[in-house]
Amino acid sequence: MTKRIFRVLVLSAAVVLVLSVCISYAVFSVYFSAQNERELLTCARMAAKGVSLSGKDYLEQVSLSGSMRLTWIDADGTVLHDSKQDESTMENHADRPEFIEAVKTGEGVSDRLSKTIGEKTVNAACLADDGTVVRVSEVRQSSWGLFLSAAVPLLVVLSGLLMLSARFAKRVAKSLVSPLLAIDFDHPERTEATYEELSPILRQLSDQNKRIRAQMETLRRNQQEFAAISENMSEGIVVVGREKEVLSYNTSALKLLGTKTVTGASVLTLNRSEPFFEAVQKALSGEHCEKEMVHDERTYRLISNPVLEQAQVVGAVLIMLDVTEQAESERLRREFTANVSHELKTPLTSISGYAEIISSGIVKPEDVGRFSGRIYEEAQRLIRLVNDIVNLSKLDEGAVMPQKQTVCADEMIEGIVRAMEPAAQKRGITLHVSVHWHTIFGVRAILEEMIQNMVDNAIKYNKENGEVFVTVDHVDDQTRVIVCDTGIGIPLCEQERVFERFYRVDKSHSRAIGGTGLGLSIIKHGALFHGGSVSLSSVPDQGTTITLLLPDQPG
Repeated sequence: MTKRIFRVLVLSAAVVLVLSVCISYAVFSVYFSAQNERELLTCARMAAKGVSLSGKDYLEQVSLSGSMRLTWIDADGTVLHDSKQDESTMENHADRPEFIEAVKTGEGVSDRLSKTIGEKTVNAACLADDGTVVRVSEVRQSSWGLFLSAAVPLLVVLSGLLMLSARFAKRVAKSLVSPLLAIDFDHPERTEATYEELSPILRQLSDQNKRIRAQMETLRRNQQEFAAISENMSEGIVVVGREKEVLSYNTSALKLLGTKTVTGASVLTLNRSEPFFEAVQKALSGEHCEKEMVHDERTYRLISNPVLEQAQVVGAVLIMLDVTEQAESERLRREFTANVSHELKTPLTSISGYAEIISSGIVKPEDVGRFSGRIYEEAQRLIRLVNDIVNLSKLDEGAVMPQKQTVCADEMIEGIVRAMEPAAQKRGITLHVSVHWHTIFGVRAILEEMIQNMVDNAIKYNKENGEVFVTVDHVDDQTRVIVCDTGIGIPLCEQERVFERFYRVDKSHSRAIGGTGLGLSIIKHGALFHGGSVSLSSVPDQGTTITLLLPDQPG
């Protein structure tokens, strides 16, 4: 601002000086030209009187100064005498303006400019009593010649004046701007108004500062609230600008994506997967978008929305939810539904087939008993399957169960072994029982079903003439039930999945022995219901050991 004021003042001073010189020159030029013409006209009058009295004698006796020239012209324009040149060699002057005007009015004045030498000849003529004309001429510099001769001094003077003007303009500019520079823009009300015109501006600045501070305080509170909310969210939040640059994010977003601080960087530095890019792209195009993305073996749901300002998209907000468990639950639900349908269909198909054969009357009487026995076996298998599904659903849903109590381990294990003894004897399998801890805390019905499934699996998946060892002891404030067999074992790659619903290692063998595929799953969920755990170790062709740990009664 100071420079601009300085330039304006200097330019104004320069224009004023130049205009002043030009106007002064024009005025003085006109004045001196008129003065010169009056002087020459006076001389011409005196010469005309002298000629009227003495004739040519007067002209020969008169003395002229400087560049003045005296010419006597006859009434017809013939030059009778000239002080500078032989009159016989001079042309007729009847057409000269000053001569014509003098003949008409008694006096005449004219000037002629020489473009080659830049000089002006001023002529003043006067009519004598005898009808002749006396002309006095003087050669002087023209206005342009005078200007050129005075140009250097004028330039020196103008330069000096401009320098003085520049110094003055600099001081004036500083004095004008200093009150503005002295304004405290943070607290304009404290600034003394040097100029009366500044008072309204200072008041407006003060009011504007108050509004800005109020808005900043509101913005700060909103940012703090947003930060407090977003930083305590398990969901990841990323705010993206219109150029796909990261504007803001919370800690959860960085943790979920496994990246570091990226403010200002491209959003693609967070993740370059197609679902992630498409979610951002659609939001910046003004569309709502939901996608699923798999990252580091976890599943995330991406929800993106555009940020609008005056109906224009200025950015996007991306929310990331970890839905791994939900996705896994959904997968298991679909798998469970498919397995239930398949497992129910198999015995029902067998029952329907055998019943249809019997009802058709094509079965021999001696085969009816065998077919009826198969129908009974499939019906029992169906009942076991339904019961297992119902029990498993109760454990899953946390249905109302009987109160937990202290159960006598000796009695319960003895009853289970007694019930399983016939199945073991059919295959020549020997059952060994060792009870070193005599109480188990839990729901008796669930405990019996869990341990019975453990023993049942040990028998079904054992070798002919094998052995099963059932041990109950106590370790680290927990009751431990161990069932070990010498059976076919489970490959290492299958051991992680054996507790899943309907999962069978050898499907043909399982169906042949009437297994439902839910036994180990019931054991696992029963252990979780009691706050315990179950583990498995197995070696193919050597056997399997299942260990159940149940916490003691609290207090």
